[in-house]
Amino acid sequence: MAFSLHGVHVPHRKHTRHVPVLRMELPDRVILPMAQHIGKPATPIVKVGDQVKVGQKIGEMSGYISSPIHASVSGKVSKIIDHRQHDGSTVPAVVIDSDGLMTVDESIAPPVVNNREDLIAAIKEAGIVGLGGAGFPTYVKFDVDPERIDYLILNGAECEPYVTSDTITMISRGDDMATALKALAQHLGIRKAIIGIENNKPTAISKMRELAASLTDCDLQVKPLPSVYPQGGEKVLIYHTTGRTVPMGKLPIDVGCVVVNVTTLAAIGAYLTTGMPLVEKCVTVDGGCVTKPQNVIVPVGTPLSNLFEASGGLKHEAEKLIYGGPMMGITVPDASVPVLKSTNAIMALTRKEAKLPKTTACIRCGACTNSCPFGLAPAAISKAYDNRDAAQLEALAVNACMECGCCSFVCPANRPLVQKNKLGKVLLREEKAKEAKKK
Repeated sequence: MAFSLHGVHVPHRKHTRHVPVLRMELPDRVILPMAQHIGKPATPIVKVGDQVKVGQKIGEMSGYISSPIHASVSGKVSKIIDHRQHDGSTVPAVVIDSDGLMTVDESIAPPVVNNREDLIAAIKEAGIVGLGGAGFPTYVKFDVDPERIDYLILNGAECEPYVTSDTITMISRGDDMATALKALAQHLGIRKAIIGIENNKPTAISKMRELAASLTDCDLQVKPLPSVYPQGGEKVLIYHTTGRTVPMGKLPIDVGCVVVNVTTLAAIGAYLTTGMPLVEKCVTVDGGCVTKPQNVIVPVGTPLSNLFEASGGLKHEAEKLIYGGPMMGITVPDASVPVLKSTNAIMALTRKEAKLPKTTACIRCGACTNSCPFGLAPAAISKAYDNRDAAQLEALAVNACMECGCCSFVCPANRPLVQKNKLGKVLLREEKAKEAKKK
């Protein structure tokens, strides 16, 4: 699997980068699904009728790869419902009717951190997960032998069109980031960090250079990167900041790297300072249907409709609503779904933005392969999937696909290439499961 500067030049459309951030009015209610992370859903530990306070734990993690859920508003638990996730699965969700008071739970206090174990436990208890969109429980990344970590890679690339919430973090939350870096250096021995930022964010680069100059415990290198999507892909970022290649099937730690999103890092610092777990998010609200694009700070669990309303409403019905940016974002059924921990943006896209033209036959131009950061052959993978050829899918390394969408973006025939890659992974997994049962 070869890395390169392949990728695509997507339109930036960073409309909100200079717009003041709005702290939104409290919603009447929040919906808190027990699965806001990769791994096993949390288990509700409250019941209907309970009074809860901000920061109170309402969902207990149910496995090693899991994360607790905390109340983002104070009020009454009115329902515990079955919530349909974007992948079609159903998980419990706690619905809290806000009392408008935002009363903080009495247990909230900065954690006592004296060693490595204390720091990892604090990150776990805070419910912090990857805030760039993936949602992987952050404590797991650091729960390794510290000797294996050569570099902490901070992901400030924010390469998706429209999205600027990470840029806001880098500009305004340097103190939180510094607190986290100091703790990681002191208790995990992480002395070298590199922050990769696309070069279309000069203000963020300047602020991060100021942060780097102020640090005494950690050597932070600020590395401006070309504005080529998907610069923020984990393995792509590692290659472009360190020159190291993560082999297929391996993890960043296997090449001495831990990758953390900049907003995730800031969340760690904020928890160490205040003791308040992850209960609010800065979310970019944009897309051609949005009247007033902006970044808003909201309690986790706020329905998307509230964010659109606070942004002037929608000018007309959206062709597509998505969590995240238009390249890797996840389509949602309607605006009643809630903001999750990992929601960095919500988009209300027009038909032109959603790119829904008619699909035509493949013309074998090779643009999909030329744009793929990993040098895969999406057109061949698509054909193998259509033929239900699991062996060929494996030979074509379908599992190496990061689902960035470059192939679909450049395809002149508008073919659903990244979608076929995703389906190909499922098919291959199912076939391997069948083979395992036969043995």
